[in-house]
Amino acid sequence: MYSGYYPPPASSAAISHPPVSFVDQIGREIDLRVYGDGPVENEFEALVEMYLDFDPAHRTLGIPPGEESRIRAWLEKLLDGYCVVAWEGDRVAGQAVLAEDRSGSYELAIFLHQDYHRAWIGTYMMWSLFSYGRQQGVERVWLLVERENRIAVNLYHDVGFVVTEARGSDVEMSINLSPMSN
Repeated sequence: MYSGYYPPPASSAAISHPPVSFVDQIGREIDLRVYGDGPVENEFEALVEMYLDFDPAHRTLGIPPGEESRIRAWLEKLLDGYCVVAWEGDRVAGQAVLAEDRSGSYELAIFLHQDYHRAWIGTYMMWSLFSYGRQQGVERVWLLVERENRIAVNLYHDVGFVVTEARGSDVEMSINLSPMSN
């Protein structure tokens, strides 16, 4: 099955694996770090805090969960994958995870707190997570997104994902992280 490639051919968009620091489009200093290497002692609680304050309008496909006990249980499972966290100081701005599936591919889960939308943080998180994943041997990444979520679909396409399957109101998209061979 064809997948897009990261970075897209003829692109210089790739950035290095974490830690990475950059200034977002609004002028905030953002640090991308692998989970476990954050600026606070209890990163798990910092992630829970972000999800407790997550606007329900930005939930999709039922995630992230809304109640605290479900957030905690969901995070425990999610953190089994390769995880990059975006920080503004000691506040979590977002989280991106590659979670291995039964076939050896990885599902992308990415969440950005509503205070940090439209500032390129999500794009940088994906680039950094893909570089980290590639370093860890990840080759294929896929995701499921609601077809009507045009902003997300366009973002994923711009990063290099291609549609691989349509499932009712959702589409599956994938990207190949292994280097292209000539």
